[in-house]
Amino acid sequence: MEDDGQGHTDNIIAEFATYEDFLDSQITPLDLFYLEDEELARQLVELGYRGSGEVIKREEFEARKQAAEASRLSKRTQDKALASAGKDIKDPFMKELAKREEANRSGKMTSIIFIRDRNSKGQEISGYIDYAHRLKTDDFEPFFLGKKKLLPKPSDLSFFNWETQLVACNHTPNYQVIAENPSGLLFKNKRDRKILNVDPKAASPGDNSTRSVLQSDRYVQVVIYDHITRRKA
Repeated sequence: MEDDGQGHTDNIIAEFATYEDFLDSQITPLDLFYLEDEELARQLVELGYRGSGEVIKREEFEARKQAAEASRLSKRTQDKALASAGKDIKDPFMKELAKREEANRSGKMTSIIFIRDRNSKGQEISGYIDYAHRLKTDDFEPFFLGKKKLLPKPSDLSFFNWETQLVACNHTPNYQVIAENPSGLLFKNKRDRKILNVDPKAASPGDNSTRSVLQSDRYVQVVIYDHITRRKA
């Protein structure tokens, strides 16, 4: 019986845009004829003295309404969360990123992308990108659609402009940069504290990590390092 009452209340919340609309639905023409005051009629419905339906307090109605709206917006955000969803992706590199998008957004995986290519000025640049972090800061739809190229930026994990000799290294929410290693850069995952070794000569990139060299006609060189996050039980 309690579930039936809950369902009835939810139906009311869905049917009426405002609490006043709900109160008005409980007022009959006869009520208005005798009371001659719409506001007084609403107050009587709210107190339970008029109306044929369930009495719902304003606070409860508005709280339920806000919760329903939050749920609707959350669902819409989830539906639109994957920038690659429904896209006709041509580039092999972008296809691989699309496969990893959900896992990087959810935190199951934290991929690092190495890209070497040329910028809009024709200068050769290279760098390591925290994919999960970039997904939160950049709109990836133009990348997946091929309208824009994904390139390293000075704000990424690492960046190097071969012509200007500009060098930059930055920690991200997922990785700490270890630049003092004689063999080259290392990245420490902040969640499980595992080290990811991006040295191509290394036997392995590290625990729970894989290295994938990709071919793309749009980029000079692309490598993806996938790190599976192991949460403690």
